Amino acid sequence: MPAPAVLVLEDGTRHTGRAYGAEGTTLGEVVFATGMSGYQETITDPSYAGQILLQTAPHIGNTGMNDEDPESRRIWVAGYIVRDPSRVVSNWRANASLDEALVRDGIVGISGIDTRAVTRHIRSAGSMRGGIFSGADADLDPEEQLRQVVEAPQMAGQNLSSQVSVDVATITTAIGERIGNLAVLDLGVKQATIDNLAARGFDVHVLPQTSTIDDIRAVDPVAVFYSNGPGDPAASGDHVALLRAVLDEGLPFFGICFGNQLLGRALGLGTYKLPFGHRGINQPVLDKSTGKVEITAHNHGFAVDAPLEGAFDSPNGYGKVEVSHVGLNDNVVEGLRALDIPAFSVQYHPEAAAGPHDANYLFDRFKDMVVAQQGDTK
Repeated sequence: MPAPAVLVLEDGTRHTGRAYGAEGTTLGEVVFATGMSGYQETITDPSYAGQILLQTAPHIGNTGMNDEDPESRRIWVAGYIVRDPSRVVSNWRANASLDEALVRDGIVGISGIDTRAVTRHIRSAGSMRGGIFSGADADLDPEEQLRQVVEAPQMAGQNLSSQVSVDVATITTAIGERIGNLAVLDLGVKQATIDNLAARGFDVHVLPQTSTIDDIRAVDPVAVFYSNGPGDPAASGDHVALLRAVLDEGLPFFGICFGNQLLGRALGLGTYKLPFGHRGINQPVLDKSTGKVEITAHNHGFAVDAPLEGAFDSPNGYGKVEVSHVGLNDNVVEGLRALDIPAFSVQYHPEAAAGPHDANYLFDRFKDMVVAQQGDTK
């Protein structure tokens, strides 16, 4: 029988269950993801750094873990909450169980609680700080557990890029006809993103988040890409300043997720924290240029503040801008397109491992923009 465990939220709510993964204490922002599959890709997404992730799907772990599907070098969630962990692994590709992988990476989790009740509570009250206390720590005085939770840092105001970014630049060679070098600022990039960019003909240079404009110039890039990542975009002033330098040089730019928020700030727009965010692989988004509705993969707790209809002037002098994509659940800005410079971004994940793939065309749109820009400068 697994050791006891308790989930404590900052408003004093408590849920008792059983230890899952490593035992001990972990603190973070409690959020939920609505995907019914793809848990391995989800928990290895660096954007979840600092967050205790709850899976709304009740049965998790049945396909185990393998060496082909991770999106990065480790599991990044601060903690993990599931209702009914699978007792067996039933996939020929698996070489470990989910529980074994959580123990290996030191991820404290909890199982056997009413995840539907926790989800409904967060939907009403908003994402909040929480803690999982398991094993001997489950017996700590409840007031001490709550004290640790409420003294943990808020997600707002945190810059977490340094925790997830590479320390040394890496290169992935282009597949097929080569377009040129692409500078990718690693704010928490996923492997599927790198693979998709390489498949479009880019030599993908993944650069540390501490990179300067001179570091980007040294790559001799045909374009620049900002990845997804964790944290508050309002706390990433250096990355915004770097992006403004990129835009000033006329380099084509594409950003996803955190990169979308940073483009918004570089253009002069504000960002704000969503009540409980968008996380999962079933989020409907309208592409305003085509009128099509895409089912998309999301992982963000912040959003850009911009008018949804019509073009508007960039407050920072980059010409006209428009909102290109809108979330249909709550009318959140899901994409930006600059009309006078070669730059666009989306708030969601077009690489979408493990699916859906409705938005994969955005990589082609980026490739076409870079090729067109190359033609204009010849």
